[in-house]
Amino acid sequence: MTKRNKELSLEQREELLRALKARFEKNMHRHKGLEWVKVQAKLDANTEKLWSLSEMEITGGEPDVVGHDKKKDEYIFYDCSAESPKGRRSVCYDREGLESRKNHKPENNAIDMATAMGIELLTEEQYRALQKLENFDIKTSSWVQTPSDIRELGGALFCDFRFGHVFVYHNGASSYYAARGFRGSIRV
Repeated sequence: MTKRNKELSLEQREELLRALKARFEKNMHRHKGLEWVKVQAKLDANTEKLWSLSEMEITGGEPDVVGHDKKKDEYIFYDCSAESPKGRRSVCYDREGLESRKNHKPENNAIDMATAMGIELLTEEQYRALQKLENFDIKTSSWVQTPSDIRELGGALFCDFRFGHVFVYHNGASSYYAARGFRGSIRV
């Protein structure tokens, strides 16, 4: 993976902020009681995190504010695209899973991609909380952070929303599918 400049140009920054603001205003049910002016002030003070949000946007994640941690005074962004982000699909769970494949290796893995973007995969708990806001992953699925005891045995977890419920499943960490990607989170 090539290392990219983590600085946005003024034009890129303004374009991203416009997109984030429009999404924020269109989806107030995701962040009742929060004000865009305060969110933007945090973003203006954290340009590296703005770069990470840009990476989420570029890969189809449609990041949006889903909460505010009052103790830490941080806004919480999750990928809110209707389906698992298109630019992050067809990936194994982690590097170990990728390297264990003998044939037909995908180009990347979810953990390394998230790390390079400066975000974290959603946990199962975060995924369930996201689904309370609206329904996501009706046709796709998303890798989620996997407990070490499951991972040590070669498995990894993913979630989706079917039949009115969130389902948590398992696969080998080396598996990958065109309809499976990952959702991320970042705090600003």
